[in-house]
Amino acid sequence: MTAVFSHGRLRLYLLRLLDDGPKHGYELIRLLEERFLGLYVPSAGTIYPRLQRLEADGLVTHTAAGGRKVYEITEAGRAELRQRADEVTTLESDITASVEDLSALAGEIQTEVRGSVRDLKRELREATRQTRLTRWDRPTPTPQPRPATATSPSRPAAPADGDSPLLAEFDRRLAAFTVEVGALVRAGRLSDTQLRTAIRVLDGALDGLSRLLR
Repeated sequence: MTAVFSHGRLRLYLLRLLDDGPKHGYELIRLLEERFLGLYVPSAGTIYPRLQRLEADGLVTHTAAGGRKVYEITEAGRAELRQRADEVTTLESDITASVEDLSALAGEIQTEVRGSVRDLKRELREATRQTRLTRWDRPTPTPQPRPATATSPSRPAAPADGDSPLLAEFDRRLAAFTVEVGALVRAGRLSDTQLRTAIRVLDGALDGLSRLLR
């Protein structure tokens, strides 16, 4: 859960959302995702236990509609919102600041990944060019006939010599990239939300590479 919702503040914000009208749990999850611009998406295991606690405290009630529980704030819930109006205002400000911070972090990570992808593309193109030049410069050996016998079956052709060093270099750089990213993330002590953002950025980079190498 993002730090802005520590110390029971998510419970208060759920009341705030329900004050706008009845909603089922999935709607509340989507509203929170939209409020955080997709950078934070609460799980059902985060939302539903709090709704159950709010209902046990008499602050919300629910009805069944289409196989779903639709939650509605009670008068007691509205009274709590009125009593804690200053906290709600502060919470909205903190959410806005948190979204700005998360957006800035996501932008920085995307910039770093885009730069890494550009460098990788350039290095792959250069390595491919060098490999082709090496193959073109290499004299073509004269094939030596070999009599076929029943006891000596033909063998598949060996891979070109130029492929092995290139693949080894790619593996080395990929391993170094993985280690460096892992060290940066662990040193930054990122929150769950920030880690999810980093994972999405890495998924985007992988998708870009997949399109490049098709």
